[in-house]
Amino acid sequence: KFFIGDSFLNPLTDPKGSLPIHNATFEPGCRNNWHIHHASRGGGQLLICTAGEGWYQEEGRPAVSLTPGMVVTIPAGVKHWHGAKANSWFSHIAVEVPGKNCRNEWCEPVSDEEYNKL
Repeated sequence: KFFIGDSFLNPLTDPKGSLPIHNATFEPGCRNNWHIHHASRGGGQLLICTAGEGWYQEEGRPAVSLTPGMVVTIPAGVKHWHGAKANSWFSHIAVEVPGKNCRNEWCEPVSDEEYNKL
């Protein structure tokens, strides 16, 4: 319910453990909603791009083109989204950075109008 299009999430570590790591794969055009990783200390997310081409965007900033080998560090409290380009599958490893009182806030979808401008 927080994605436009189909995505596939494969846990690489125990999701309830101290360092949740997932392989996320997005079909072409798939992206997640704007969201924020909250924490009172530490927290955030690290994306390690592994295949295909994708997008990452922080609120108020231009979107960044993602390719394999790129690493995106997302501090806690930053509103952002990420997903595949319109003509490419995209995969990344998502690492939930340990912190205190971590939680995700899911926000509005990335509109087709916003996405199609990229």
